[in-house]
Amino acid sequence: MKGRFHFYEGYMNEHIALPIRVLKYLGIKCLFLSNAAGGVNPNFQIGDIMIITDHINLLPNPLIGQNDERIGTRFPDMGEAYDTYLIKKALIIAEELKIKVQKGVYLSTSGPTFETPAEYKYFRIIGADAVGMSTTQEVIIARHMALPVFAVSIITDLGVEGKIAYTTHQSVLDEAAKTEERMTSLMTEMIASL
Repeated sequence: MKGRFHFYEGYMNEHIALPIRVLKYLGIKCLFLSNAAGGVNPNFQIGDIMIITDHINLLPNPLIGQNDERIGTRFPDMGEAYDTYLIKKALIIAEELKIKVQKGVYLSTSGPTFETPAEYKYFRIIGADAVGMSTTQEVIIARHMALPVFAVSIITDLGVEGKIAYTTHQSVLDEAAKTEERMTSLMTEMIASL
């Protein structure tokens, strides 16, 4: 898929869940996701690729409502939301391809506003390395169906005190485009190796 449904666009849980569930029933074995995110880790730079190792979901949980036991359990475990085997494989491939990667915790908000300096600071305090407006709901849906997940963030702007710059949707798209080739190489090699 190219793109996704976003909560901030007014899509509800069932809209966000549908593509992931369809992909699962079409036979995918792993879900690979990517996003553009603001870095709140002071060691990050614009253009970094961050392999997501965990997340903080501040969006509505997409599993709220009646559960269909044929799809997944009522209370899915999220202890390994991002597959450790896939993360290890990605680190090896990134090293082989000489692609610098970071690892970190992704935090999702509803958007569509970019964060205030106080929000950036808060997100860092509670354990986030990057913040965006997507991904976590899809991960929850995938894990509900026992589908392994691998995800990366392209760091397109910085929410670090002293490094915060005016951010627009276009500036995010421009920075993501600069990193897309490296991210695509990493993903392509990973898929080929599975």
